[in-house]
Amino acid sequence: MISPPDARPNQAQVDYWNATAGETWARFQDQLDRQIAPLGAAAIQALSPGVGEQLIDIGCGCGQTTLDLAGRVGPQGRVVGVDISRPMLEVARRRAGAAAALTADFREADVQAADLGGSVFDAAFSRFGVMFFSDPVAAFANLKRSLKPDGRLAFVCWRSFAENPWMGTPLAAALPFIPPPPPMDPLAPGPFAFADADRVRAILTGAGFSAIDIRPHDTQIGSGDVEQTLQLAFRVGPLGAILREDPSRADVIADAVRRVLETHLTPDGVMMPAAVWIVTARRA
Repeated sequence: MISPPDARPNQAQVDYWNATAGETWARFQDQLDRQIAPLGAAAIQALSPGVGEQLIDIGCGCGQTTLDLAGRVGPQGRVVGVDISRPMLEVARRRAGAAAALTADFREADVQAADLGGSVFDAAFSRFGVMFFSDPVAAFANLKRSLKPDGRLAFVCWRSFAENPWMGTPLAAALPFIPPPPPMDPLAPGPFAFADADRVRAILTGAGFSAIDIRPHDTQIGSGDVEQTLQLAFRVGPLGAILREDPSRADVIADAVRRVLETHLTPDGVMMPAAVWIVTARRA
């Protein structure tokens, strides 16, 4: 049984994902799932979940990957989705209720601090949920303790901001009209905290994982047509963060961002390059 959350080590992230960010992801879950689903699918393929396995989904958000994994392990297995965001977990539980045939549970807990149990899970998975720990070595060491001997780990995380035009292109179009965002701290908890593969390897090694494999994966992703993509860019990522501070700038930059999105319009909607790491490892 996973203990109740001890939020103190990651209080800033807990506050962030239970306020505007979590509410935004819950509101736009359909678009966001559509956008990153291909990247999560690549990581699930690397994990290769088996029928009857017990899995934990770290940073499960609104539950898409948890339910996908539950379908793969079947009724003989079980998947526990863990997140710190109450708004997103509420969506996940509603989705699970509509898919009653799947064996999935959702828990509000901080993986860095919570008691996840000892040698409980066959494997751990995450789709962009492991880059937000204040002490990633401690978080992965805690996760490792919850895995059975030789338990598996697979996750997907972003490579550098520069390699991800899906996020950088709308911001670049807006920059002539807005103050530049502050420089990113490459080691701070956040979406690009695991952009350096050597750092990821060192974290996992320090946490007690072995057989570490970190592979680049590139594809095109999108969340909808031009207007849908525009509205999402205004609410998530670095441009969304700027507009949360000053929403009045949205009208000023809308035409410029819309024009650049139109150059990426395809029959499948606006599609832009995304670059990630697919990471796998085993409990040492």
